[in-house]
Amino acid sequence: MKSGAALSGKKKGFIKSSTLVLLAFATMFFSRCFDTLGAPSTINFLHFATVPFACGVTLLKSRSKDRHQIAISWALITGLFILFWAIFASALWNQAGVINAVLSFMLLGEPFVMLLAIISLPMSPASLEKFKTWMRRFFFFHLFLALFQRHVLRMNTWNTPGLASPDHIQGVFWRSGAGHVVGASVSLSFGVYYLVSAKTVPIWIRAAVALATFWQMLIADAKQVLLAFLVGGVLLILTKVKDITKLIKYVIGAIVLVYVLLWCLQNVEAFAAFNVWMRPHIYGPEGEATLLKTATFRIVPSYYESFMNWLLGLGPGHTVGRLGGWMIKEYADLLEPLGSTRHPASRDVWQAVAASYLGASSSMFSPLFGWAGIWGDLGFLGLAAYLFLSFLVWRYLCLDDFSRFLMFSVFAIGLVFSQMEEPGYMLSVAAMIGLQWHEHQGTSRK
Repeated sequence: MKSGAALSGKKKGFIKSSTLVLLAFATMFFSRCFDTLGAPSTINFLHFATVPFACGVTLLKSRSKDRHQIAISWALITGLFILFWAIFASALWNQAGVINAVLSFMLLGEPFVMLLAIISLPMSPASLEKFKTWMRRFFFFHLFLALFQRHVLRMNTWNTPGLASPDHIQGVFWRSGAGHVVGASVSLSFGVYYLVSAKTVPIWIRAAVALATFWQMLIADAKQVLLAFLVGGVLLILTKVKDITKLIKYVIGAIVLVYVLLWCLQNVEAFAAFNVWMRPHIYGPEGEATLLKTATFRIVPSYYESFMNWLLGLGPGHTVGRLGGWMIKEYADLLEPLGSTRHPASRDVWQAVAASYLGASSSMFSPLFGWAGIWGDLGFLGLAAYLFLSFLVWRYLCLDDFSRFLMFSVFAIGLVFSQMEEPGYMLSVAAMIGLQWHEHQGTSRK
């Protein structure tokens, strides 16, 4: 009887922890939907509280005796503390608002907190399957909503100031500036995840789902997402140089894919938007695309006052990340009373965008992108802290090619726009990597 009661307690504990993690993810994933339905705009910040809370409860209730799992958890916690202190050191040196530092830490650190929560859940095969089912439902709903927006509501014909017609196809990330890119990133990641993980589902169904997510990317005109995924795939191939068999398979697949894409660019109308990049004269050292993309690296150092700025940047939320580039202005009514601060460097970069004829043509040319934002805000110390956390995930949690592909894709997309600080994309990637890690843990125990 005693052992039965203990087992029951463990099950209840798991249900509570896993449900909390799912609810925390949902508060992020569906926040824009609730906002659209009339909830106050503060709903978009709720996940900054629910995700750490769910992680804390999971860690406190965890009774894991797996030394490897415990070591990974402590490594991630250590990495998060290093990032925390790098951000607050930058804020202190640059006199940035405390709210700037808090939001910067959450935007950059929250995906790792979500990942920490998921890997700390005591997953049995049945409970893992249940968790995966709920996550798939979330992603399927997002995909369905995006297709509904395009083919039923015909949102691609709507006229909204600041949004091109295809930009309205955003799925659950409706009414956010880059929602079409975030939505396509999430769906395309899920399409690949479903293809490789839903092994009990017939291959034709998995392929159809993957193609549907690809179609969402096309109708949302989020072509930069495909480029980031291609770069991620190429980087993955480069890691296979020691495994000749896999290398040959991946290279053949890449060649076929590139050939098909090139054919589509010339013959399929849905791919016509990609031709905006096919202008050789805008590239090169003095090309307009090169000058605009690198504007941050000229503007930010012009505000440096000492060597410490190279180490600590200009302060969290003061340059071109998601926080300084958009959020502080977008939520000024909420954040200014809390002491948020701005910096002219962010304004100057936006002026460079407005002054360029490429500024409104594609985010591919935008100087406001993830890696530039981390460097500009936090300097080389902050960048090193973030890379250290990423290395821990790569080293200990990316146990298969899909997880490594996701990491490479995040790296690539961070060179394009601000998705590295978009919770919708980053927490989705973290969840998929965490679930894949649990799959391998279950396999290794058999």
